[in-house]
Amino acid sequence: MDEKKLIAMRVAQELRPGNLVNLGIGLPTLVAAMVPRDASIFFQSENGIVGMHAIPEEGLEAEDLTDAGGSPISALPGAATFDSAMSFGLIRGGHLDVTVLGGLQVDRQGRLANWMVPSSMVPGMGGAMDLVTGARRVIVAMTHTAKGKPKIVEAFTLPLTSERQVDLIVTELAVIKPSAQGLILRELAPGVDAETVQRATEACLIVPDDVPTMHFVGGGFCEIQSPIRCG
Repeated sequence: MDEKKLIAMRVAQELRPGNLVNLGIGLPTLVAAMVPRDASIFFQSENGIVGMHAIPEEGLEAEDLTDAGGSPISALPGAATFDSAMSFGLIRGGHLDVTVLGGLQVDRQGRLANWMVPSSMVPGMGGAMDLVTGARRVIVAMTHTAKGKPKIVEAFTLPLTSERQVDLIVTELAVIKPSAQGLILRELAPGVDAETVQRATEACLIVPDDVPTMHFVGGGFCEIQSPIRCG
């Protein structure tokens, strides 16, 4: 399975009917396609829409219907559009149940860096800081490494987005739960073992004695048990 699709499928299992969910640009936008149209999950984009859905079929794009990154989207019946002031009022007012964001780095404390792309000109931090601060739950959806380098690091080399600890990290290798004790390895992707995840992770992970394979039916967090040693 394509690694980004796997990540999006696993993130979708964290969403519940009635949730108001922001999807960040890039990989997180794939989550909408993993949720049935009648699931009563309401996707929001900070450029001003509630009720967005998956990218439309080729040839059916509307140039004035896009996500915050300018990519085409579709809208469910009853969707609402509004200006960015209203949109950020929802975000800063604490009305989002979940935000799903891409990540460039997550540190051992579970904090996120995701607004500055190395060696690239960017117009600013966008809504990342507001989203991490304002949403009730923050899920990071990202690939585990970039060009062979770990993205879950001991210490940041990129600017911090927020001091807030995120709630969950989903990659193509694992589901990881930040906690006061450290980063807990909650689930493994099919065919992946704990040692493989640790080798791809700069920060030391807390690994329970029994880590289940990544699932797609929901479930509780793993209990904290003894960690394996980092080499």
